[in-house]
Amino acid sequence: MLNSFTLFDFMHRRVASRVAACCAAWISMWLMCLGQEPQSDHGQQIGDWNLTKLHETPAMHWESQIGPIHSLLYTGEEFDEHPTEVFAFYSSPSTLGEAPAGERFPGIVLIHGGGGTAFAEWTWLWAKRGYAAIAMDLSGSRPIDPIYDDDGVPVPNQASKADTRTRLPFGGPNHGHAEKFDSIGGDFHDDWPYHAVASVIRAHSLLRSFPEVIADRTAVTGISWGGYTTCLVASVDNRFKAAVPVYGCGFLYEGESVQKPAIDKLGLRREQWIEAYDPSSLLVHCRVPILFVNGTNDVHYPLDSYQKSYDVIPGKKQMRIEVNMRHGHPPGWKPQEIGLFIDSFCRNGPPLPEPAALVHADGMIELSYLSTVPLKSATLHYSTDAGLRSSRAWQSLPARIEGDKVIAPKPPAGANTWFIALTDERNAMTTTPVQFARIN
Repeated sequence: MLNSFTLFDFMHRRVASRVAACCAAWISMWLMCLGQEPQSDHGQQIGDWNLTKLHETPAMHWESQIGPIHSLLYTGEEFDEHPTEVFAFYSSPSTLGEAPAGERFPGIVLIHGGGGTAFAEWTWLWAKRGYAAIAMDLSGSRPIDPIYDDDGVPVPNQASKADTRTRLPFGGPNHGHAEKFDSIGGDFHDDWPYHAVASVIRAHSLLRSFPEVIADRTAVTGISWGGYTTCLVASVDNRFKAAVPVYGCGFLYEGESVQKPAIDKLGLRREQWIEAYDPSSLLVHCRVPILFVNGTNDVHYPLDSYQKSYDVIPGKKQMRIEVNMRHGHPPGWKPQEIGLFIDSFCRNGPPLPEPAALVHADGMIELSYLSTVPLKSATLHYSTDAGLRSSRAWQSLPARIEGDKVIAPKPPAGANTWFIALTDERNAMTTTPVQFARIN
């Protein structure tokens, strides 16, 4: 049974957390002044997230271990003066009955987006790929039990509607605007972003504790608000070998972001939310190799905010921008590049094509690249439209592949946004950073 705690204990922990965060920040700055990298071990505190605590294996119990997709509950952070419980699905080649006894697998943590939950079919897809997969609900609820078709395959979109979920007795904060934004300025235990990141890191710690999981070969991917959370988690938990945020990014307080009005309404608390929970404030710490996946016309995470988020990351990073990519959970887990990127770090798979810097020469654009898999095609994508980025039309022009270089035509006059896409013989695509400056 989950126990409550006293107000005195709560305030004591609150103050202690803040003091620990300040001390960690001071020590980090002191080490950098001495020319040393700050330690990023389990004793580090970033913001309100106590990694010493979060890297411990949380208490858990299995709800069901029948069928290919199992369900469980694990302990989360404190909310409403009690520890929470978090629901998750788990699947692996072993639970699918497709692996011999004793075989071990890389792990993957799957983060749903707004209006979503733990998706059973998502864990199944990754288990079929050879991973041990965990997907948690981040709104204090649990979805229905997995439903399978006659062939034993999970039925698509089985938990896509809100009426398929049940509120947990000790669930964390709901996944609404009030919990995402309006709660800032009080106790951080009321903030959905704090809980989301902590619950994901706890799921990661739990996943790493399973005997069948190769603990030092894990990755994380999330969709929409799950992509936002992936950006935060990859900046805080450096145990991951790879991260793939889909759609989600930082700089939500700028430009055409649909979240900007909610952030602006915070008034004097606006800067506090940005500093604590906008990924732009934390991605500067990201050392986990990361692949950004988005579409040219995404209304939730516009290209300029997306590119700015990419730019602040100091570590290894790649990008995949698809013209008119749809926004949603199935479209967000569909791109094969997500799995290929993660395979390259967790299963020694061939990496995705890596474009180098763009060079303007003789009225053309030259692009060097690295690719262990031969390139199949290269394409210049551009837009000359003005107005909302989500409404702009895009055009494309073929580019030439000449050895280890791509030669692309100069974007037409009036092009204000453009990039080059590289596609290898697997039909795996990556893109250059998005260019916004007008070319004369």
